[in-house]
Amino acid sequence: MKPFLLIATRPEDDAARAEYKAMLRYCELGPDDVVYVQLDRSSLPQIELADLSGVIVGGSPYSTSDPDWKKSPDQVRAEADLSGLLDRVVDADFPFFGACYGVGTLGVHQGGLIDHTYPEPIGAITVTLTDAGRADPLVQASGVSDTFDAFVGHKEAVRRLPQGAVLLATGTAAPVQMFRIKENLYATQFHPELDIAGITQRIRIYRTNGYFDPATMDSLIEQVDTADVEESHRLLSAFARRYAR
Repeated sequence: MKPFLLIATRPEDDAARAEYKAMLRYCELGPDDVVYVQLDRSSLPQIELADLSGVIVGGSPYSTSDPDWKKSPDQVRAEADLSGLLDRVVDADFPFFGACYGVGTLGVHQGGLIDHTYPEPIGAITVTLTDAGRADPLVQASGVSDTFDAFVGHKEAVRRLPQGAVLLATGTAAPVQMFRIKENLYATQFHPELDIAGITQRIRIYRTNGYFDPATMDSLIEQVDTADVEESHRLLSAFARRYAR
């Protein structure tokens, strides 16, 4: 099998390692099945799409909608590399799955409006499929229900979809939870790679990053401990199965 390109942009070592393991677990892939690039730490190497099965982008503390003067040099470089990669990926309609940060990168690249209108605090939400979502081949292959729970936690979200994007799933606080570009490029606002242990770790790691009041950390951990987000993981395994070649 040709590997998937797995891109991370998490400067925090513990968060990056946990995300890597979670992506492998829920995509049902082994270490030899991915080319792993931590784009916050090094430039994107020379990549030939013909040598890959697909591209997966994880979440990030970066916000694509921040003005450039607020972004670190590493973020500016990483986003430039991602934009260049997306030029080729979109042109080829090449398999792509972006989780949370992927919504921002793909949405911005395609001309959507990403801003701070629809933030969501860390926790579990109910995701609702649209008619197009229920008919989508990847969503159908995943076997998720018309409504399912997933973990979120973000400062920016899609305010206006790119022209031609297909809305696949909605939510109450953030109306765009999943969309598709062309036939094979997907992005979710929620985190399909996160389980209870994963989000608990991120709550601790990012407690001072402005996602929530640090004084509420313990109560927030108690809240997420009862969530059932198992269905959301199926989207990742369905993506890997559908596009492995």
